[in-house]
Amino acid sequence: MGAFEYRQAQAIRDAFQRCGIRYLFLGKSGAILLGFPDTTQDADIFVEKTPENCAALVTALRDLGFELTDPQAAEVLRGKDFIQLKSGPFDLDIVFAPDGIERFADAWRRRVDVEGFPVCHIDDIIASKAATNRQKDRESLPRLRSFREYWIRQERR
Repeated sequence: MGAFEYRQAQAIRDAFQRCGIRYLFLGKSGAILLGFPDTTQDADIFVEKTPENCAALVTALRDLGFELTDPQAAEVLRGKDFIQLKSGPFDLDIVFAPDGIERFADAWRRRVDVEGFPVCHIDDIIASKAATNRQKDRESLPRLRSFREYWIRQERR
């Protein structure tokens, strides 16, 4: 698949809004929506883990064009910690328990609204990247931290 694009974020936002799903953009896709000048191959979403939200998510994913197998749908319904979907119009990572973020409710209170996109605060994105301790995340952390300083200054204006 190609790189994450704004139109993919719009499709997610619109489908999830129609189904009433509580979620946040996370990871590099979230940072990009905040203005971080980089690319990523997929969209990362942090979803509130409730039975109603998980059931609505299965519907929304199918509406978006993801061909969920029965086992994948079952993983979504039970809120498996991490699910990678590559069977749709773009690559999507669904995260119910991101590293570095204790509770969805806390991240939801800190969220940033960007043109109708609910996005994790840059501090949560950085905390999650740092907690994964993957090489690619360690490499992007200095740039994300530098962007954070810029972003905080812009928010204060």
